[in-house]
Amino acid sequence: MPRVCFTLQVDPDRLDEYVDAHRAVWPEMLEAIRDAGRRHYSLFLSPDGLLVGVYETDDDEASAAALAADPRTARWEAAMASFFVALDGARPDQGAPQLPEVFHLETQLDAADLLH
Repeated sequence: MPRVCFTLQVDPDRLDEYVDAHRAVWPEMLEAIRDAGRRHYSLFLSPDGLLVGVYETDDDEASAAALAADPRTARWEAAMASFFVALDGARPDQGAPQLPEVFHLETQLDAADLLH
């Protein structure tokens, strides 16, 4: 199961607003994320505005396409767009750079036959 990690930059002057918006994400957006096949989705935010997101999905390309086509997502992204430092005109959700996974505990435990 692919695990995906991405980064974005939140405007440091708007961190509190961004956090407040994510304390109660709209139910329809939660459903859109779930319906697109993303699981164990978490966001982490550093004091300088670096946002790190992590999720699992069976097919990241299909998941991204489903979210891009979903009107529920479009409304949420429009509401959130002003929080992000622009990525050369790309929509922040579509232009977020992904980070390669270099270590996963369970994978290595399993490979060493140590997973119990």
